[in-house]
Amino acid sequence: MHENPANIPRHVAVIMDGNGRWASARGKPRHAGHRAGVKSVRATVECAAERGVDYLTLFAFSSENWGRPVEEVSKLMGLFVEALRREVDDLHRNNVKVRFVGALEQLSDGLQKKIAAAESRTADNTGLVLNVAVAYGGRWDIARAAQALAARACSGQLAVEDIGEDTLEAELQLAGVPDPDLLIRTGGEQRISNFLLWNLAYSELWFTEVLWPDFDKAKFDAALAAYAQKQRRFGHTADQVEVATC
Repeated sequence: MHENPANIPRHVAVIMDGNGRWASARGKPRHAGHRAGVKSVRATVECAAERGVDYLTLFAFSSENWGRPVEEVSKLMGLFVEALRREVDDLHRNNVKVRFVGALEQLSDGLQKKIAAAESRTADNTGLVLNVAVAYGGRWDIARAAQALAARACSGQLAVEDIGEDTLEAELQLAGVPDPDLLIRTGGEQRISNFLLWNLAYSELWFTEVLWPDFDKAKFDAALAAYAQKQRRFGHTADQVEVATC
């Protein structure tokens, strides 16, 4: 990875909200909004790579989304398959490394195979790392990490007193990836919605009323511009940060 300018976030996470409302406002079925949102995914990936972001994590499908109408879930899963088939060649050509995180075992065998193929195809790429969260929930992620540590402790591989933030973080879905510097959420809601609960502890949050299918490079740049104005203190005072950067 290259060295980022101080005002460019190394890792951006995105909650892509508003597809259904975008479609409803146009008298279309909800899945039409998900389809329209694919172009915003493409624009966001392109812009992140162009601006020098190292990691981009997209919240594509939450663990709670399984509770949506069966037809909508089915259409969305079909769209995932279609998008993988259509987009992976371009992502590979542009040196993007694709990773999927979440309870992938809950997906169909066919989709799991396409996900594995996309990851394998782009595994050696050295540009932007694109993490796609599917069937993912922040509480599930932390609970799963705790279970892994408990199993190691019960088997004698790990002493209880050695369990801490670093050991738990190493079991999370985004282990080895720096925490997001910036979280973007479209669609007007101002909440995290069980996304990357551990990893977002010190992220800057940027919310916009724009619905996801209308999110474009100009909106992504607006989020980056807002981030560039922030002084990130991580619990220190402004004076301490200024001294450290001198």
